[in-house]
Amino acid sequence: MKRYCASENFWSVFLSGLLVFSIAGCAGGSSPTPAPLSTGNINLIFVVTPDLANDPLGDINPVTANLDDQGLQRSLLMGAYLRQQVLGTRNVTRISVLEPMTHLQTVNNYPDMAAIEFIQQFALLNQITLLGTTANSYPLAASYGGPADVPGGVVMPGSYPADCQGLVFNDAGGNNVALVTRIIDANIPGFYVFSTPWETASALLANINRIKGYDLNLPTAYKGPNYIYVLTITPSGVASLLTYDSKLTPSAAYPVLPSPVPGASCTQQAHFSYSRTGGINGVVVPPGTNINETVYLIRHAEAHPASTFDDGNYVGAGQWRALDLPNVLPGALRGRVSPTLVYSIDPAQSFTLGSFGISYVRPSLTVLPYAIANNLPCHLVAGFYIGKPADQAVARATSDFFFTGGNFSNQTVLLAWEHNHFPPLITYLLQSYGGSVPVPQLSWPQGDYDTIWTVRLDGKGNLTVDNELCEGIDSAKLPVTAPKF
Repeated sequence: MKRYCASENFWSVFLSGLLVFSIAGCAGGSSPTPAPLSTGNINLIFVVTPDLANDPLGDINPVTANLDDQGLQRSLLMGAYLRQQVLGTRNVTRISVLEPMTHLQTVNNYPDMAAIEFIQQFALLNQITLLGTTANSYPLAASYGGPADVPGGVVMPGSYPADCQGLVFNDAGGNNVALVTRIIDANIPGFYVFSTPWETASALLANINRIKGYDLNLPTAYKGPNYIYVLTITPSGVASLLTYDSKLTPSAAYPVLPSPVPGASCTQQAHFSYSRTGGINGVVVPPGTNINETVYLIRHAEAHPASTFDDGNYVGAGQWRALDLPNVLPGALRGRVSPTLVYSIDPAQSFTLGSFGISYVRPSLTVLPYAIANNLPCHLVAGFYIGKPADQAVARATSDFFFTGGNFSNQTVLLAWEHNHFPPLITYLLQSYGGSVPVPQLSWPQGDYDTIWTVRLDGKGNLTVDNELCEGIDSAKLPVTAPKF
């Protein structure tokens, strides 16, 4: 390692300060773009995402609180900008995102999904190697840092793995500050990305500036989602604030993929159709069953290039499927009624793989593009833990949530879930009707990301389940890398 004398250190600090001053700009001047970040520094990169309170460029749908088409376009362009101009094509070290249920918006209390969607493209432009398999993917840390972070109505996690801790909107428990402080104190150089609204980012920067005594001149107002703020810390502990302006000018239309997605017929599963009708073969419609409800069950996008690979996210190939879902689903439904509601698992739910924790983000990121394209909010199931597929309590909780109580009567739901949970869920649902007809053995092939299971309840609560539909996308022919925008 090179040794620096006192004069060299002085000039390093002076030039860092001069760079920050030049980035701030002067009246009537334009600011130069900083060079890509140094691999020898601790780089805390704040990607500030729009929300209903701060949306100067019109990236948020005011009704759904989701990104709109333009906001999704900006997120796709931002992924490439971050990777090339900020990281200099180097691999990211960690990505932490806002825990969506900690920032409920509109009178309908819709979760803030903008932060997780805004950084997804960037995550897929990075690579990770798990148990000998390398893929274009990177885990998104979106889980809770401790009990103080868990909002009312959200199930308390059984543990709080530090590997997958995200950011809470209002840091009442101090876990945001604790997370960043741990990164700084560990003194391991790298690129640590935080995707979060202005309110959270500005408060976190201010608290770290105060606690660490950096005495930096921080931004005081939100300038829009094109701006990226970087707190970069040298090995000797000298901190500077850099500002990148991506100057992105995205289209206001839904993104067009750079090439067509390869099609496939519905051949992944042997077709089935099962019914339970009250009064036939001893069947009794369970009390409280919803009426006139349809639920389309889809699996998350491609995530397992090998059976041992799992980082909670999907891989680059999955981005093609997710972004194409708004295009293919209308035809895939073959004239059946279109979804009126979009649901998925809360991405803050986590599981452990070996010795590290993983946030389960891929189901929500699979259906978010569909929700954006169709001006629908994205709802999260956060009141119970999805647990293990073999847990009958999970199957019952899921069935009760979606098929009883009347909340989903007269609705059509697009539900992104974990595929191994579908057979136990449908088995439990069929069994709940009783009767003399045995419930068949159900399964979902490991390599099948395409099939759609449809659950229909008629005006009396009679049940039909089938797997006749599919999205019509050929997983084997999807590119292994995410689409380039």
